[in-house]
Amino acid sequence: MHLQRTVLFAGMAASLFLAAGWAMAAEGPATAQAPQAKAQAAKPAGDTVQAQLEASNWVPDGKADAPRVIYTFTDPNCKYCHKFWEAARPWVDAGKVQLRHILVGVIRDDSPAKAAAILQAPDRAAALMEHEKKSAQGGIGPAFSVSPDVRKTLEAHRKLMMSLGFRGTPGIVVIDSQGGTKSYGGMPRDAALPEVFGAL
Repeated sequence: MHLQRTVLFAGMAASLFLAAGWAMAAEGPATAQAPQAKAQAAKPAGDTVQAQLEASNWVPDGKADAPRVIYTFTDPNCKYCHKFWEAARPWVDAGKVQLRHILVGVIRDDSPAKAAAILQAPDRAAALMEHEKKSAQGGIGPAFSVSPDVRKTLEAHRKLMMSLGFRGTPGIVVIDSQGGTKSYGGMPRDAALPEVFGAL
């Protein structure tokens, strides 16, 4: 696993790194390489995890009555988050999966402002879609200002992400039709996508 010296810099992005001197990068090779993205039991217990995720300020992507719900911790500057969004399109478009994006701002200095541009939009789902479709051009523009409520939301999302054991994005928690919970750190391998998204 690639390790790097902790770099301390201003802004909310700094909070993702551990202060002890060594930490895994927010979007490093472990996130990029599919073999590193392994399924693991979510902690704490599944019911508690689901309650915490449901209570977050997530942005919907897909039909509300989809049989499978997938929560994903998403940084607007995370290219692997975009790859996961792209990979999900067949299942989302077929009504099989609803993605619920829990936005965080941890990778770059403008990540919180980009996340705020989505969270503060009149139609958050439309703003997220605009961001993903403009990914090649850098995505949605950052908000001119971030409201105190959105700052609190982003901090709560960061703490939730860390409490569930994710040290980078995307951090993925799958809730299947039977209520089972499974988590994946990083972008899953192509061969694992049917396991993540279910039958198509």
